[in-house]
Amino acid sequence: MLNERARILLKTLVERYIEDGQPVGSRTLSRQTGLNLSPASIRNIMADLEEGGYIASPHTSAGRVPTARGYRFFVDSLLTVKPLAGAELDQLQHSLTPDDPQRLVNTASHLLAELTRYAGVVLTPKRRNQQLRQIEFLSLSDKRILLIMVTMDGEVQNRVILTQQPYTPSQLTRTANFFNHHFSGLSFEQVRPRLQQELRELQADISRLMEAVLQTGTEAFGSASTDCVVAGEANLLNTPDLVADMGRLRELFGLFEQRTELLQLLEIGHRASGVQLFIGAESGVAPLDECSVITAPYEVNGEVVGTLGVIGPTRMAYERVIPIVDITARLLSSALSYH
Repeated sequence: MLNERARILLKTLVERYIEDGQPVGSRTLSRQTGLNLSPASIRNIMADLEEGGYIASPHTSAGRVPTARGYRFFVDSLLTVKPLAGAELDQLQHSLTPDDPQRLVNTASHLLAELTRYAGVVLTPKRRNQQLRQIEFLSLSDKRILLIMVTMDGEVQNRVILTQQPYTPSQLTRTANFFNHHFSGLSFEQVRPRLQQELRELQADISRLMEAVLQTGTEAFGSASTDCVVAGEANLLNTPDLVADMGRLRELFGLFEQRTELLQLLEIGHRASGVQLFIGAESGVAPLDECSVITAPYEVNGEVVGTLGVIGPTRMAYERVIPIVDITARLLSSALSYH
């Protein structure tokens, strides 16, 4: 554990470096900490901090910069989170109102990117066993039908079904009514065995249409696959700390493109109880070694269904970004639970 003087010096050094990105020297610390210490005493404490792995000395400067361990200690023990500015809070509250779930997820990712000037990410899992409220059919042409599936929590999935024969409006209505009467409130995993029994007793034309519904619904709702919405990647091109290493930046954009490792990282945040930070190599994802990832889970009616977060450089204003992520997750949960 660091003593009080070391803590004050480290806090001041990290805050100063986050603010202007320049290595911090002992003279600057002497002026800004208010500690009645000689320059020699400050240099000794900084030497101890460097030996402990909290700060490092760039080759081109006599000053010091925080390491990933220094940032971690700062965030865990020294950080004072600032309340969100009124205008930013108003923007979040105005934008994250009850709406279609997919539009809300897209809005959340863009808001995170816009407010932080980094990349905003939202993990959107397709939950197993989603219960259906109803289905509807809309004829697009003789053999093309739009299937509209609505879940009990208001998610809407639209799929085009290609049929072997044309269906009249009355046939489509009768099929939808039959399905809604017998299977509303069930998941497709529950529907499958019951419908297979019913298919033997239905008219052949309706039976084929029901089989198409079963297959399409299972594809839409029956898997536990996840997706990730990313917004604001271009913001990272304006981040000097990341642009300085173009090879690492290309790896980072490759991560956004492939997404497999990013999805795995966000799944960890999915299991967290609140805001979680991965600083540098803590993420276990090589392209993020020079980045920090701040995540928080969001819910629908008390059930965690996804994760959102921000990806930026390790030199970020944590006291500002953390509440943005936290409040966005809370407001997204509220909007999605409105149904």
